[in-house]
Amino acid sequence: MILRRRFVLFLPRFVGLLMVACCLVTIVYMLACTPKGDNQQFSLPRVHSPTMKEGYEAILQEREEYHLNYIISLKKQIAQLKAELQGRSEQFKNMQDQHPDPLGIRLDHSNLEKAHANLLAFLHSQIDKAEVHSGVKLSTEYAVVPFETFTLQKVYQLETGLTRHPEEKPVRKDKRNELIEVIELAVGSLNNPEGDGNAKHRVYTASDFIEGIYRTEKDKGTLYELTFKGDTKHQFKKIVLFRPFGPVMKVKNENVNVADTLINVIVPLAKRASKFRQFMQNFREMGIQQDGRIHLTVVYFGKEQMNEVKSILENTSKSANFKNFTFIQLNEEFSRGKGLDVGARFWKGNNVVLFFCDVDIYFTAEFLNSCRLNTQPGKKVFYPVLFSQYNPSIIYGHHDSIPSLKQQLVIKKETGFWRDFGFGMTCQYRSDFINIGGFDLDIKGWGGEDVHLYRKYIHSNLMVIRTPVRGLFHLWHEKQCLDELTPEQYKMCMQSKAMNEASHGQLGMLVFKQEIETHLHRQKWSKKKT
Repeated sequence: MILRRRFVLFLPRFVGLLMVACCLVTIVYMLACTPKGDNQQFSLPRVHSPTMKEGYEAILQEREEYHLNYIISLKKQIAQLKAELQGRSEQFKNMQDQHPDPLGIRLDHSNLEKAHANLLAFLHSQIDKAEVHSGVKLSTEYAVVPFETFTLQKVYQLETGLTRHPEEKPVRKDKRNELIEVIELAVGSLNNPEGDGNAKHRVYTASDFIEGIYRTEKDKGTLYELTFKGDTKHQFKKIVLFRPFGPVMKVKNENVNVADTLINVIVPLAKRASKFRQFMQNFREMGIQQDGRIHLTVVYFGKEQMNEVKSILENTSKSANFKNFTFIQLNEEFSRGKGLDVGARFWKGNNVVLFFCDVDIYFTAEFLNSCRLNTQPGKKVFYPVLFSQYNPSIIYGHHDSIPSLKQQLVIKKETGFWRDFGFGMTCQYRSDFINIGGFDLDIKGWGGEDVHLYRKYIHSNLMVIRTPVRGLFHLWHEKQCLDELTPEQYKMCMQSKAMNEASHGQLGMLVFKQEIETHLHRQKWSKKKT
């Protein structure tokens, strides 16, 4: 009885609540599902309107027409989407028929292990297609993808433009994170070598990182080559990594020992004894005292100033106890290509790294190691992009005095530029130079011979390492373009002369110097009047 009474009392309340809920649901449905017009408002007929019934019928008819038009519009959109989807499907099918998967990779999403294996196979195939293990034949010198150099703090880059600097800290977050990730991965790889079991190893940190180079082949991925300090002064650790537009993959982990790698620096020369004296000061400090694994070959043209040059060489030999030099004299007109070719072929010892150099070049001991690390017989030649110094008298014209040479050698936009149009300074093994055919000896005088040799290398299967380096400088000197040069050589000489003087802005200040002084004079005059 008690239960029946409670049920009789609860039933009306439950029915009431159910009706309220149904009303709320109906209202929400109507609000959510009623299409909105373009700010249309369907007003009810006023109470004092002539015929209330006709007003309601007109509203209903208007709403019905609106909904019919809305439905027709939706049907058209659905039909268009279906047609586009069908067209895209047919295009994709035709592409698959015309271009079957060259790797035979079909990801089976029902089998995660197989899909993962196929993905790894594809990423490894990107390494095989990229220029990682060996060079590829290229059609022109413009097809070479240059490397860029980076350290823990700076990036040394070629594409400077008007807003970027030849040396800068990575400002973009993605670039900064990219290089940090690569360095961290390389350090982790060094600290966890494969196949060594429980053998004890030194713990590497980012402070052991010396420098790296990287370049991106935009259809394959980014190649990184990182150099770390080794166990001794002349030992290094080199890590090669590759990012195939996805996770970075370790390509190589090798020990590189350059303790016994000799460099033969070959310098062609005619006259210019004062420049040779400056060159020998740099050679003595960096080549003899700091590096010590170096040979110097001087190929001298003519006899004018020859005794002075020989005296400078002999004095350096005695004071530094240095015997590893060769002096070759040729009684003929100066030819840079001929001098370098003669110097390279004169060497009779074991296979040696050749550094083709000029008398107005300044190099550091670190550059000599870069020369060793970026050359490999039968595989790699090194074409560093040096930093070319502007005219110090223009750069420091507003100073009380011109700084010392070492103080001038800073990589800044105002002090110089990357000489990316020059190919004269290069490192390669003698065997590669001989096998490639050496220089074109028909070229006389200044310019052209270096480009011909460079083209020989890029047309071969050798890998050309092209990157700006922070330890190689072209010292400014006044350039004279002789009348006996061919039109093409004379044009190249004049272009080089113009670029060597100063930056765009500094040259502009010289061109508009009179206008600037006139403006300053007017400013002073106007201030006196007031």
